[in-house]
Amino acid sequence: MGIRPDRWMSVVAVIFFSFSLGAGPSFAQKDPPLTLKESVDLALKQSVLAHAAREGVRGAEAQRKEALKGFFPKLSTTYNYTRLNEAPSFTFPRISFTLPAAAPIAVNIPSSTVDAGTKDNYTWTLEARQPLFAGGAILANYQVNKIGAQIARWEEAATIQDIVQEVRVTYFNILKAGRILDVARQSLEQLKAHRDLAQNFYDVGMIPKNDLLYAEVQLANGEQFLIRAENGLELANSRFNTILRRGIDTPVTVEDILAYQPFEKNLEACLTNALDRRPELKSYALKVEQARNGVRLARSDYFPSLSMVGNYSRFGDEPDLGGTPYKNEESWYVMAVANWNFWEWGKTMNRVDFSKARENQMLDMLSNVRDQITLELKSAYLLLREAEKQVLVSKRAIEQAEENFRINQERYREQVATSTDVLDAQTLLTKAKSDYYNALGDYNISQAKLERAMGIIEAQ
Repeated sequence: MGIRPDRWMSVVAVIFFSFSLGAGPSFAQKDPPLTLKESVDLALKQSVLAHAAREGVRGAEAQRKEALKGFFPKLSTTYNYTRLNEAPSFTFPRISFTLPAAAPIAVNIPSSTVDAGTKDNYTWTLEARQPLFAGGAILANYQVNKIGAQIARWEEAATIQDIVQEVRVTYFNILKAGRILDVARQSLEQLKAHRDLAQNFYDVGMIPKNDLLYAEVQLANGEQFLIRAENGLELANSRFNTILRRGIDTPVTVEDILAYQPFEKNLEACLTNALDRRPELKSYALKVEQARNGVRLARSDYFPSLSMVGNYSRFGDEPDLGGTPYKNEESWYVMAVANWNFWEWGKTMNRVDFSKARENQMLDMLSNVRDQITLELKSAYLLLREAEKQVLVSKRAIEQAEENFRINQERYREQVATSTDVLDAQTLLTKAKSDYYNALGDYNISQAKLERAMGIIEAQ
């Protein structure tokens, strides 16, 4: 029997709607999982801390260039206009005298006033000043700022390594939390299967109610374990998104690289790497050198300064500087200038003492940083070896727990073992798997922290 014409539109609509729903997933493409390197690159691109470190380098480099300009001559120019209340003048006093002669002649010259300038005065001056000697201040100041630029670069390197470590730790925390979640789900399925089997046994009177209740309790515990595992993964994802400066609820899919790879270096080799490559040590060593140059800069005030000055001026009573009847329109001179503040009540000595104290402070800080790095490295190394042993031990424990669980399941089906035996075996298996994945995750995290302590951390 055929479909009535008035139903054709409905049939077509249903078919089109069904096709749309079915075709949608076929054409939708999921984003590929983020690799560790991609995660690090994205974090470094988005991080405000990395941006701040780069700006610190840019600012320090600008200060270095500014200090370099101290070696070059300085050019300055001025243009000024002066309006006097009256034109400058010179008054000759009255002069009276007698000329000797046969008949003496008395001479009287009355006083008179002669103009010596103009009311309106325009002046333009161009001056060049070249420092010749400043007691070493210019060179010391340049060295201080040059070292400051190098310090900023090492601080940027330390910031980048901190970000890389944070990304790697969070990345492996996601993988660890994902494995724990898988264990929780598998455990819950096993607990449900056992509860169902216990229910069947109870229904036919093969086991007491206590065994069934115990299975129910363990199932509830398994559900709580699953909830905690889900929350753990969600928190790890949120932390990852925060570091990458993405929306906190952005879906996270990362490449699964959680694996055990032996770490071959011994403690001595790791310590040598750390003392040779840690950017913090490089930075503080430069701060000591910078403070040493600060002492030289302070001592420069003990010496006089010498400069060469060249001056060219134009003058006039009109803005075009065309001169006046009383003064030439242009003039120039060259002179050497020596300046020496030889007494300031010990001000320079106090500045030198401060700079010396700053140098000693940086030396102490350098020693402290070296001690802290040594301790940090040894701690990271020991934690890595501890996690490595846990990985190997817990991996063997899984094999034993799986066999124990299998045997107790078979014995329970044959009713030669109790429900408690099965559930205890299942609990041991879940713990063994959880311990293994926790140890595996901690091993990779410890390796990331050890490489940061060595100053060689990078995305892999």
